[in-house]
Amino acid sequence: MTRENIDVAIIGGGPGGLAAALYAARGRAKTVVFERGIPGGQIVTTDWVENYPGFPKGVSGQELGDLLTAQAEEHGAVIRSFSPVDRLEIADEGFVLASEGEEFAAKVVILATGAVPRKLEVPGEAEFTGRGVSWCATCDGALFKDKVVAVIGGGDAAVEEAMFLTKFASRVHLIHRRDELRATKCIQERCFANDKIEMHWSRTITQILGQDGKVSSVRLASTVGEPDEILPIDGVFIFVGVHPMSELAAGLVELTESGYIRIDHDGRTSVPGLFAAGDVTDSELKQVITAAAKGASAAFEALRYIDSTTVCTI
Repeated sequence: MTRENIDVAIIGGGPGGLAAALYAARGRAKTVVFERGIPGGQIVTTDWVENYPGFPKGVSGQELGDLLTAQAEEHGAVIRSFSPVDRLEIADEGFVLASEGEEFAAKVVILATGAVPRKLEVPGEAEFTGRGVSWCATCDGALFKDKVVAVIGGGDAAVEEAMFLTKFASRVHLIHRRDELRATKCIQERCFANDKIEMHWSRTITQILGQDGKVSSVRLASTVGEPDEILPIDGVFIFVGVHPMSELAAGLVELTESGYIRIDHDGRTSVPGLFAAGDVTDSELKQVITAAAKGASAAFEALRYIDSTTVCTI
């Protein structure tokens, strides 16, 4: 198997990976981004982004992802779409990674693999996935025009997606296990002002029920000792946190108990030459802007690392 030599390998093409690619490529490093899907990351499934600087009226997630991708490519980064990395190893002079039957030798690696939505792990969830159970309101919201849906969760993502679904659904039931939301206050205010959203406090889903091959209702259990109830709905949208995609790093770098990659302020992991950025790391605030910032820091330090380990000959 032939092996291509590159300077910076970036695994993951979300905002963190694309920002890292921009900075690395502008630093004249041979930079390749390996993205298992469409460049842009989860942001491309977001209907509207209001809090990214430079867009006072907001920007669609797809457009923002396209702009980040185009800018990285404009400065020389190579973006390999639909190219998952199957193997990552530490080598004598850097790292070796395999993707789509090809091998690459990289001087440094930046892990920006992100995170994926967590599942409820309740009966009916797997059975009705794609038939009423979803983790993406932007992707599937239009399928529930004039229907009744439930959104599970209490953070920013859950509340924002609940509000987005009111564009289509006749009723949105927001179900949260606590007696107050965790979402940002301004987002909560907009939610409570929307008369299409009905709150269900101190409730969890214990079963997703179906009829004729699609979701028909959910069973709700109380966290405060009240009786169970069956809530008739046509769809369930789940937003109960994320799972870090850190499998490639397992056994190589130090992880938190939750599986996030531990990094320092500049994106260094416990392995020299291996950096990380974005939602896969233990950084507390997980937003597009922080992922991009951490990607830039990781790339800057990666370039410094390359310079410090390059042997000059005269």
